[in-house]
Amino acid sequence: MANKDAAHSDLVFGLDDKPGFSVSTFAALQHVLASFIGIITPTLIVGGVLGLGSEVPYLVSMALIVSGIGTFIQARRIGPIGSGLLCVQGTSFAFLSSILAAGFIVKGNGGGPDEILSTIFGVCFLAAFVEIFLSRFIDKLKRIITPVVTGTIITLIGLSLIKVSMTDIAGGFGAPDLGAPVNLALAGLVLITIVIFNRFQIHMLRLSAVIIGLSVGFVVAWSIGKVDFSSLSNVSLIAIPVPFKYGFSFDFAAFLPIAIIYLITALETTGDLTANSMVSKQPVKGPVYINRIKGGVLADGVNSAIASTLNSLPMTTFSQNNGVIQLTGVASRHVAIFIAGILVLLGLFPVIGGVLQQMPKPVLGGATLIMFGTVAMAGVKIIAEAGLNRRNMLITAISIGLGLGVASVPEVLSAMPKELKNIIGSPLTIGALSAIILNFILPLKADEASNSQTESNSQAENNNLTAEDKTA
Repeated sequence: MANKDAAHSDLVFGLDDKPGFSVSTFAALQHVLASFIGIITPTLIVGGVLGLGSEVPYLVSMALIVSGIGTFIQARRIGPIGSGLLCVQGTSFAFLSSILAAGFIVKGNGGGPDEILSTIFGVCFLAAFVEIFLSRFIDKLKRIITPVVTGTIITLIGLSLIKVSMTDIAGGFGAPDLGAPVNLALAGLVLITIVIFNRFQIHMLRLSAVIIGLSVGFVVAWSIGKVDFSSLSNVSLIAIPVPFKYGFSFDFAAFLPIAIIYLITALETTGDLTANSMVSKQPVKGPVYINRIKGGVLADGVNSAIASTLNSLPMTTFSQNNGVIQLTGVASRHVAIFIAGILVLLGLFPVIGGVLQQMPKPVLGGATLIMFGTVAMAGVKIIAEAGLNRRNMLITAISIGLGLGVASVPEVLSAMPKELKNIIGSPLTIGALSAIILNFILPLKADEASNSQTESNSQAENNNLTAEDKTA
């Protein structure tokens, strides 16, 4: 039964309420629906781009199982680990470009799928301790990694992944029909479907826009012979998690950019947990809030270490599930047990990953183009809210310029030693280091600080007006 605090708010069930089985199951299914594509897509992209072939169904299963485990830890709060909020943990898109770069480093040295995965999971496991360490000082970290740095890095992440989407839209790397009209038509169908459903006023349809778009594209592709299920006969019936199944390797050139992303995702998680606290009617300041944030970021790092151990990509707190809490009015953290159970159950059967692996590249590309573009625009929004003064624009311009420049003309570093080139040759690494260093050494003048505060206040007022308009 809902408590009195929940009854006096727009929540039906508060944080510590225990809804019945049917209510919990229905709410959990909506959370799973909102996050399912986000959980599996990074794995599908990494598997496709790096040519991991038959390993993909198992990796998709591990992503689902680890997301279930992480969601349980985050909501249950085991000792100091966890926020105690109804948060869904899922595979992070932020790491994609760095993980792909790590895979290409191994591939360039002649490594196969096992060596690629051994390095990726080994590096991600060790780098997770960066976030674990930072969780103890997260309230002080914001003074060093400011919004202009965070926004610049997130923008670079989105922009650097657009190439992956466009390659998939054309048919996929090395496809014999690269750029064929049928590929472009399939991608266009998915993109248009997502846009149409995203503009609906019905919240459930908006939340399901991506999964509906992919489903429509998949069915159309199947009807024209672009989907082949013959390989499913080789997929095992049950997926059993095997710690470090592919081994454990380390490469410093792959480690550095991933470690930087762990630093950034710690701040992103802080924002997501703050938003979750707001929609769950929990405090957003004071000791309870600070402990909740520290526990949540610590859980992010611990869950990412568990993910690497169980052969999955790094975890993060999903923000889209805050919308589900608002939609359902159910903020009970006990629902996380049902979410975790559904995700683990889905992950135990690799046939799910096998079916999803057959999704044609143009169908996946049509959806990820919007996803990655949205990531880039989220970064732009953070930069704008930080204030577009001369200093911030200079930091952003140089950092994004260096990042995109190295991506477009990698030959610019051809005279450098291979080890150094592998480190700073990543658009994300050179852009992030540039933003952090410039933010540290460039002084913030009084007039720029004043203008930033004014712009920030104006942005806040605009956001409030928008919210009031939506309510009206």
